[in-house]
Amino acid sequence: MIGLNSLWIDKRHSVIPKLNRSRALAVLQRIDDVLAWQQKTENERDERFVELGKDLCEVRAGQYWKLENLSSFDHFLEKKFPESRRKAYYLMAIHEQLPKRIHSDLSKVGWSKATELAKVARRDGDEFDCATWLHRAKELPKEEFKMAVDRYLTGSDSEPWEIIYFKIFKSQIPIVEKALETASMMLGAKRARSYCLEMICADFIAGASLEEPNAENLLHSIQRLVALLPAAEKGKLVAALRKFA
Repeated sequence: MIGLNSLWIDKRHSVIPKLNRSRALAVLQRIDDVLAWQQKTENERDERFVELGKDLCEVRAGQYWKLENLSSFDHFLEKKFPESRRKAYYLMAIHEQLPKRIHSDLSKVGWSKATELAKVARRDGDEFDCATWLHRAKELPKEEFKMAVDRYLTGSDSEPWEIIYFKIFKSQIPIVEKALETASMMLGAKRARSYCLEMICADFIAGASLEEPNAENLLHSIQRLVALLPAAEKGKLVAALRKFA
């Protein structure tokens, strides 16, 4: 879950903040207004994502969610973002990680590219070259920019990819999202959703192979799962497998 990235202890925020009721009501109303406005068009949605991320951070810091009789900020996000809380955490990361001096320019690149910029800013810290990266975000198509960020962060080109389209019914969305979020929690929040989906499919293939053995598919699934193990655990697995050789 993307929110796990922010689960660190800061003594400055260990004291429960004094609730400013009038301010809280104003911010909560603004969030509702933006979310309602988002239903109009995709273009309008991108224009206000920076504002929305800022307000969500304030709700978390001031615990404004208490005014809606909710038990936690996570429950607040479940209510406001029923389809997926992931985007809410992305928007908050954009506000927290990117320098405020470029916030006014982010609407020109969109929230998806801004999320990639936040990844670079988080890694580089004070050395983040925001002018250069913002220019690249404006110039490159979305997928090319994502590949450029991946290449910068990992030091290597990402493997070839393609986009797969298929339709799912609205009733299926909660199940799919829950499966992806569960896989993300197990595999680590930094894992891409496509990787989480691959591991879900690999687990299914491994189980299905018990009925109709397919050595090639089973081997591929095992290899991808073994890649998740720490080095020490991989060594133990290799030693155990030698007994079957």
